[in-house]
Amino acid sequence: MTAQPPPSGPDHPLTPPLTPPPGGPPTRQPEPAPTPARSTIGRIALVAAIVGLVFACIPGALIVGWVLLPVGFVLGVVSLFQKGSKKPGTWAIVLSIVGTIIATIVFLVVVSAAVDDALGGTDSSVSPAETSHESDAPASPDGEESGDEAGSEDGDGAGGDDAPAAEVGTRENPAPLGSVVSGSEWDVTITSFELDATEAVLAANQFNEPPADGMVYAVVGVSATYTGADSSTSLMVGVDYVTATGEVVTRADSMAVAPDPMFGMAELFQGGTDTGNVVLQVPADGGGVLRVSPGMFVDPVFVATS
Repeated sequence: MTAQPPPSGPDHPLTPPLTPPPGGPPTRQPEPAPTPARSTIGRIALVAAIVGLVFACIPGALIVGWVLLPVGFVLGVVSLFQKGSKKPGTWAIVLSIVGTIIATIVFLVVVSAAVDDALGGTDSSVSPAETSHESDAPASPDGEESGDEAGSEDGDGAGGDDAPAAEVGTRENPAPLGSVVSGSEWDVTITSFELDATEAVLAANQFNEPPADGMVYAVVGVSATYTGADSSTSLMVGVDYVTATGEVVTRADSMAVAPDPMFGMAELFQGGTDTGNVVLQVPADGGGVLRVSPGMFVDPVFVATS
């Protein structure tokens, strides 16, 4: 039996061909991108770094910052080699570095303040010795000074200089001999200065060697009163010589024994005073000034030698 073709005609139209549905063929929806896994270690590192940074800014809690910041840094580095987001670990490393810098600055400030409190401060002051000056200029009949002296005081006389003088106690304007140089714990007075006391120094001790060529032994008379709490030694007071060309000469440069009484070996309580001599090997032509430090880490004051 043979297959019969489908009937056709007005009563049996041919079956129309299949047509695609309206709107075109169906399209496949793209699959959503996978969400990156969370980095637990990175988040822990970030929290440690943030907390450490906060404590690093608090002077009383610096130790907490010093502990947490390295932890945050190490965990941040470890998190970079694990699966998951790298951002928490990266931020932890950055904050740990910044926090360490801040913690170092805060630590130095705290230590500096503690040292300053322990040593009583670094500021010094000078009270120049009182000197009396008698005027040689003749007085006018009505008791006024002569015109030349009055003009010089007003700055209108010949040679008047309007430039302000340097502060007393600087190298440019040293304090006069006999001035009291004060720190937080010491009041120091240079009572005398003998430029060439070589013979007296050599006679003071048989082991004292002669000074070098062009040099002499100078003897400085020093009186220091301790004003601090508890006790201290007068060795804390520094007396040096600064030459006219700027070189600094200290007691350690010659190691010569000073004539009695020798300064710098006494232990003093509050109100105690040590008076004695200091030996310095200085240029024979002089021209320098003394640098007096009323305590360790205290600003020095320059004192004239005459």
